[in-house]
Amino acid sequence: MSDIFTFKYKQIGRKVAYYRRLKNLTQEELARRINISVSSLGKIERGKYNNNISLSILLAIAEGLNIDLAMLVTFDAREKTLEWQITDPNQKIN
Repeated sequence: MSDIFTFKYKQIGRKVAYYRRLKNLTQEELARRINISVSSLGKIERGKYNNNISLSILLAIAEGLNIDLAMLVTFDAREKTLEWQITDPNQKIN
């Protein structure tokens, strides 16, 4: 798996954790809502879910958080700049 994909999985995981906390949910509560184990949710939030999150799990997470899926998988300009630093460490962040 390339570094860029690994980085994106970590970004998605961070977004899941961010929105979960924003909704005042524990990992246990969200995991129960979407019928996955707390361990699996923790791995997703850390970007360690076998570097492979299925669309059905992402849809369930978005629904469990009551957010649009795009909020988890769309990256703003700063996040995209961080991606380029993975492949080009000399790239400067503005």
